[in-house]
Amino acid sequence: MNDTAVTTTPDGRTIGGVLMEMKHITLRFGGVEAIKDISFDIREGEIRAIIGPNGAGKSSMLNIISGFYVPQEGEVWFRGVKRPPMKPFQVAKLGIARTFQNIALFDGMSVLDNVMTGRLTHMSSGLFGQALWWGHAQAEEVENRAKVERIIDFLEIQNIRKTPVARLPYGLKKRVELARALAAEPSLLLLDEPMAGMNVEEKEDMSRFILDVNDEFGTTIALIEHDMGVVMDISDRVVVMDYGKKIGDGTPDEVRANQDVIDAYLGVAHD
Repeated sequence: MNDTAVTTTPDGRTIGGVLMEMKHITLRFGGVEAIKDISFDIREGEIRAIIGPNGAGKSSMLNIISGFYVPQEGEVWFRGVKRPPMKPFQVAKLGIARTFQNIALFDGMSVLDNVMTGRLTHMSSGLFGQALWWGHAQAEEVENRAKVERIIDFLEIQNIRKTPVARLPYGLKKRVELARALAAEPSLLLLDEPMAGMNVEEKEDMSRFILDVNDEFGTTIALIEHDMGVVMDISDRVVVMDYGKKIGDGTPDEVRANQDVIDAYLGVAHD
């Protein structure tokens, strides 16, 4: 498949050309190589999974994409342009949003206010204008509030919109974090273990929402997830890491049949 090829999935979704490309990425912490010369791409409109055992380097890779880490070697390309080292807020302005493995919400704020923080990259009014809430600042907040309310409705959390986050159960907190990331209107959404710690029903709900976000908003999604059933069900392509190296890359069926992946990830030896 070339960089600009457009394909259609069996369920009718369109996968476009390369949106992001990681080229020969190496990341070191002191003398330890967390990521060793890994290359892969993420195509526009797809759901791209990154899997592997604990310590494989998956979260480190997500941190490179989102600007928290800068690799010692390799290049990050976004929309056909080589990306210079950037701070996370600069990466967010490019249209890349994320959730975190450990929930990172403001517990004392309501669900609505938490989701509104996701609109910060779209706000141009200064602190003085926001305090006066007049003119452009007022119009801007009304517009941003309308977009946030749409996301709240979409993720079916209308009944908790004024509830402080600290009072919510774990599964709903994960959904609020997804809502905040969506409020940024990302072209690329990074999900770091979105279903960790969830029960079966919560996982089913989150899987449905991820598929709906991809389908309805056309959002490209890259996710780390340990539940192999979920990964194989919702992903278009999967890249597999083990001890910082890439050992597999392809469709779920291709990865499932890869003996290196079976040995490393599932712990099954050759006959």
